Amino acid sequence: MKGMRACLAMIALACGPVRAQQSPPEPKDAHVAFPTMEVDAVHLGIRPFDVPAALSVVHPAPASAGQPGVNLSESLVGVPGILARNRQNYAQDLQVSIRGFGARTTFGVRGIRLYADGIPASLPDGQGQVSHFNFDSAERIEVLRGPFSVLYGNAAGGVVQLWSAEGTPTPVTTLGANFGSNDSFRYGINTRGTFGRVDYNVSASDFRSAGYRRHSRVQRESDNARFGVDLGDRGKLTLVANRLNQPVSEDPLGMTPAQAHADPRQAASAAIQYNTRKRILQDQVGGVFERQLDNGNQLRLMAYSGQRKIVQYQSIPASSERNPLSAGGVIVLDTDYGGIDARWTRDGEVAGRQYEFVAGFAGDRQLQHRRGYNNFIGDTLGVRGALRRDEDDNVGSTAGYLQWYWDFAKQWSLLLGVRHEEVRFRAHDRHVTATNPDDSGRVGYVATTPVAGLVFRPRANLRLYASYGKGFETPSFNELGYRSDGSPGLAFDLRPALSRNLELGAKWHPAPALAIEAAAFRSDTRDELAIATNENGRSTYRNVGTTRRQGIEVSMTGQLGHGWQASAAATRVEARFRTPFSICRATPCVSANIPVAANTRIPGVPEHYGSLRLQHGGNSGWREGIELTGVGSVTVEDTGVQHASGHGLVSIDAGYTFSLTTNRRLQVSARIDNLANRRYIGSVIVNDGNGRYFEPGPGRSCTIGARLTF
Repeated sequence: MKGMRACLAMIALACGPVRAQQSPPEPKDAHVAFPTMEVDAVHLGIRPFDVPAALSVVHPAPASAGQPGVNLSESLVGVPGILARNRQNYAQDLQVSIRGFGARTTFGVRGIRLYADGIPASLPDGQGQVSHFNFDSAERIEVLRGPFSVLYGNAAGGVVQLWSAEGTPTPVTTLGANFGSNDSFRYGINTRGTFGRVDYNVSASDFRSAGYRRHSRVQRESDNARFGVDLGDRGKLTLVANRLNQPVSEDPLGMTPAQAHADPRQAASAAIQYNTRKRILQDQVGGVFERQLDNGNQLRLMAYSGQRKIVQYQSIPASSERNPLSAGGVIVLDTDYGGIDARWTRDGEVAGRQYEFVAGFAGDRQLQHRRGYNNFIGDTLGVRGALRRDEDDNVGSTAGYLQWYWDFAKQWSLLLGVRHEEVRFRAHDRHVTATNPDDSGRVGYVATTPVAGLVFRPRANLRLYASYGKGFETPSFNELGYRSDGSPGLAFDLRPALSRNLELGAKWHPAPALAIEAAAFRSDTRDELAIATNENGRSTYRNVGTTRRQGIEVSMTGQLGHGWQASAAATRVEARFRTPFSICRATPCVSANIPVAANTRIPGVPEHYGSLRLQHGGNSGWREGIELTGVGSVTVEDTGVQHASGHGLVSIDAGYTFSLTTNRRLQVSARIDNLANRRYIGSVIVNDGNGRYFEPGPGRSCTIGARLTF
């Protein structure tokens, strides 16, 4: 206990005067029920232990680690393969990659499919964002890596799913508040319970921060509600509604190496000059109907609909916008989206052995009204000026899929799957002038992606598996949005990236609450999508031949005894261009003349990264923890000359839980991140045409929190 008090005193002294930060969710029991948990990661009721794929399941409980519960990255300590890099820039969201897929994105999430409560958080074109994930409501997060990700279709280099908890039999309400460095604070409320045949889980939170860097202020309101309705006759309806309102998110832009070295807290001068910023509003509703038709057949129907509005002010120079073909420096996107998924599942026997069969159909649509305006009026910069672009960008996707899981022998099982998908883009140009021609057009992509996995069970606590599958990734509308040669219209010449994915793995449970897993993987991609130009906040893309991502990952999660729990993961990825190509340094890219040699590293992908958390204590009394995270160096542009150095960070936290009454408890916590106050680059902007590749991470920062549950 003395050690815990000393730790808290050390945190208080290091933090000095601390302001605000966030609120956490309900602490989970440290015991992990590895043998019984089932997940939906492969559309089947199979335990993670028996899935022939790298699948991690974590229970986000930021309060138990002194975290504010704002970002996905807080919940991924000890999860291999995935890297969520916090840009310290809420105008651009987290930079999430899985085994090197998704690392090229300059904002949002691409190359990875996202879901919340079984409802897509990625649009049909592959563009996604994790900012509307609500961690106060969350029960678990599933991270699927490797070949079986292709069952989710377009841009599935990996899959991240968040699932809200069901309502509790006895109502439970939690109030939380966190305060931290950089004038940050977050407060939230979560209530769960049951009313008749309806269970509910409702959360609301507000996060505000001045930001680590100048011109990085943010305000984010997040609301989420989940209702489970018992319909009787073996039927159930789950209704989900969520809202994200981010009225303020300033964008400090990236830095040059010299700027990051001189003052990592500064903002680019163009960010101040043009007041670069983004405003986001999203509302979404969805429902899932499930019914057990008989002992062997089940029906699942899902439907969802949403609206997303974005207004973004970029730093494109006014001189460039005077070109009659310019689309302006202010982007206004109004997006309506929605879709359905119908799935039939049958359980039975073949040759006396159990099987599970799934047949499904999915359809999604995206109706987007895109407008562009000058970011100046006269000599006044950073304001909405004249209309320069006005078009409807629509996407529709349809897919059919089949899966078959067969436990065909005492020690063997087989999982097969195939998905056929069509994705069609259509643009209708509303802004046609004498100097700006009609840029309407359409393009379609079709792919069939099979996958197969084999599992061997030599012992009850050991699984060995192999899996193979094909995948594809279409360009999103953000990648189709601009042509690299500077001409107007969409880049309909882009081709989808096609991949072949192989994985070999092992899963071992040496104790009931301890899991050790390892996997070796390789993914070969043809027609890789890469950044062609990236200047003044606007990116264009191109296909660059073949690439290979290969490596290994290992993880260990569970209890070590005497009140200690551990989560550890390490990943090595070799991500390289296999064929040479040429690039441009400037926009427009009329003729690519800078060579990129074969075997050059893919920018934005570190060769090594890992994390470790050790925690002592549980749901009562003292609790203390330490976290170590490390990321290797990354190249930041295609030639591989410029790079960001790797780094290792240490964080510590401590807390105490008071039992006020039988049903009431108060948890207080404190945490220091980047204990050694190291300077480091938190994320990078790949191929930035202005040389502003770097987004520095914060120095030593502190958070204190309180959480009342009753």
